[in-house]
Amino acid sequence: MSTAEGPSSVVELRGVTKEYPGGVAALRGVDLSVGAGELLGIVGPSGSGKSTLLHIVGTLDRPTAGTVAIAGHDVAALADRSLSALRARHIGFVFQAFHLVPGVSARDNVAEGLLYSGLSRAERRRRAAYALERVGLADRMRHRPHELSGGQKQRVAIARAVVGEPDLLLADEPTGALDSESGEAVMALLHDLNAEGATIAVITHDTEIAERLPRQVRIKDGRIVADTRAGVVAA
Repeated sequence: MSTAEGPSSVVELRGVTKEYPGGVAALRGVDLSVGAGELLGIVGPSGSGKSTLLHIVGTLDRPTAGTVAIAGHDVAALADRSLSALRARHIGFVFQAFHLVPGVSARDNVAEGLLYSGLSRAERRRRAAYALERVGLADRMRHRPHELSGGQKQRVAIARAVVGEPDLLLADEPTGALDSESGEAVMALLHDLNAEGATIAVITHDTEIAERLPRQVRIKDGRIVADTRAGVVAA
C-alpha cells in the first residue's frame, strides 16, 4: 500500500487490530498512513470495520494490538487525560446527526469547539464567527439549530470542527441525514476546506461519494482491501 511517510504524516497506523469480547475482530492488522493535506474516503459496508477505524483514528478507542500515531504522537504512550488533550487539539469531528446544542446560536455552538482551548469567551466567539464565514453562514450566526436547514446545521457542525484548526477532520457519513442538494453542498465545502489545506477523511458507506474523492481506502471484514489514489490502485 502506498503511504505518506515522515513528519508530514498526520495518521500512522501499523498492524492495528481491534478485538471485542467473544473473540470478535473488528480490525485485522490494518496499516494506514494519511499525509498532511489529503482528502480521502474510508468506504465500506455496514459491519466492515470502518466505524471502529474511525474510533481508533479519532483516539476515541484504543487498539488491541498495533501502533497508532496522530500528528506524530504515539497514542499508546498517552494517559487518558493527555489523550483527551491530543484529541481536542489535533482532531475535529463531524457526525451525521450534527450534535448541535439546541437553543444556542450557531456562533455559540461553534465557539463550544474551543471550550478547552484556554481562550477568552470573546476570542472564542470571534474565531467562531470567522469559521462560520468560512462555511458560508455569516448571515446565520445568531440562528439557533431549529431555525436552520439540515444542510446549514451540518455546515455549523463543520465550522465547529475546524474552528480550532485541527490537523485532521474526520467526517462520519456527513451527508447521511441530508437531501441530495444539501449533501452536494456539504461535499463541495469539504473540497474547499481541503483546498485551503485541511486534511480530511470522510467515512462513508456510499461508494459514489468516495469515488469523487482523490483517494479511496476500501475496508471489508476488518481489512483494507484497496487503496486507490486518483484512479491508480496502490501496491
